Amino acid sequence: MSDGAPRPRVVASADRRSQVAVLEALEGGSVVAVPTDTVYGLAARVDRTEAIAAVFEAKARPAELALPVLIGRWRQVREVAAEWPRNASMVAARFWPGPLTVVVRAIDGLGERLGSEGTVGVRCPDHRTVQGLCRRAGPLAVTSANRHGEPPCTSAAEVVEAFDASQVALVLDGGRCDGEPSTVVDCTVDPPACLREGGVPWAWVEAALR
Repeated sequence: MSDGAPRPRVVASADRRSQVAVLEALEGGSVVAVPTDTVYGLAARVDRTEAIAAVFEAKARPAELALPVLIGRWRQVREVAAEWPRNASMVAARFWPGPLTVVVRAIDGLGERLGSEGTVGVRCPDHRTVQGLCRRAGPLAVTSANRHGEPPCTSAAEVVEAFDASQVALVLDGGRCDGEPSTVVDCTVDPPACLREGGVPWAWVEAALR
């Protein structure tokens, strides 16, 4: 980002007017940066195709690396998942809210929009602010706020430094976020497979499945 480029506007997560501004930006198809229980994320509504494309562009993220989805309540699974196997229920019941992403078959059209071949990675984060946004805005496509291959942003200031206002409309400042990345479990196969080990040890996932 050039030194003269306008920076994204930072708003406080504890302020209700700020949360309304973020919801309006998401509704309008903008990308916003939000705090999570892992790191800061770039967020877009899953029903805003251009906003999802803008997330890929802002990160310079390879098109084949699908975006995961965050939800704010259990029933939102139905809005993104075409099926929810028993194994998915078992691990989600044990580790949600928390750093576990469950990969399942996506509803028609969603997987392709997110960059996958018909699947979606779903997670309920252990962070009240982003949970609340998901409950009000609907499921959000959220990926770590950083350029692809660089360390993820753990503060609002780092997000402002990494992106300009043409890429990220608003940054919701929720303090420092430096949790471990989520563990990713593929529940489209039986038995489920570990795609990435993160905040939840894989041995714990295996125990939950037993």
